Amino acid sequence: MDDNNQPSESGLLDNVTAEDNQAQTNPSATEISHKASSIDDDDSPLERPDWWPENFWKKEDAEPDLEAIAKSWGDLRKQISQGKHKAPADGKYDTSVFGGIPENDPVRETVMSWAQEFGVSQLALDRLVGQVVERTGQHQQQMSFNREAELKELGPNANAMINSMTEWGRGLVNKGIWGADDFEEFKVMGGTAKGIKALAKLRETYEGTKIPTNSVPISGAPSKEELYGMVNDPKYKTDPAYRQKVERMFQQTFG
Repeated sequence: MDDNNQPSESGLLDNVTAEDNQAQTNPSATEISHKASSIDDDDSPLERPDWWPENFWKKEDAEPDLEAIAKSWGDLRKQISQGKHKAPADGKYDTSVFGGIPENDPVRETVMSWAQEFGVSQLALDRLVGQVVERTGQHQQQMSFNREAELKELGPNANAMINSMTEWGRGLVNKGIWGADDFEEFKVMGGTAKGIKALAKLRETYEGTKIPTNSVPISGAPSKEELYGMVNDPKYKTDPAYRQKVERMFQQTFG
């Protein structure tokens, strides 16, 4: 003891206790722990930072699309390694993207002249032509679908009726009643089921005879309802032999 009767320290660990109370005595540690807990308990969706590309952000999941950005980076490296990020030095582009479009096609020639004149990169050419070819194919499919719809509106005797009207128009040209321009207009008018029907009425008035639009089924042949039932059979789509058989029946029944 010293002169003031106070106990003196006997070692460096005199003030240490068996329990760790640092978190309680250190305000900064308590604050950090509280912030970490708040972050863990926050379930609100993340917002895309302004500097993160929108096309690499999953809106539904509210998180970055790391897989997409990695793939994009890989594609970019591949394009650079192949030199597609710039125009060919010799001006000779890879034209495989045109597919089966012939070299003398006017649109193809125009696109290639444009690419060479402005030094368009191979990648830009591929993307432009690829999109045009794809949309052209979709347009052709739509046209095919419309044709099927028009044939259906004419009925089961559609092809025979179209052929008959075509021969009638050619006959008018051969007789000198129509010229080449008239026949072209005739083709435009007959481009739809309603147009064919209107021309058929005109023909009936001109010739004074009724043009049959529905053939009479052959005796003993399947009825119209039975034939359409055969078309709806799944085998019509999967069995070529069955499909040919049904088509022959249609031909025999309706011409």
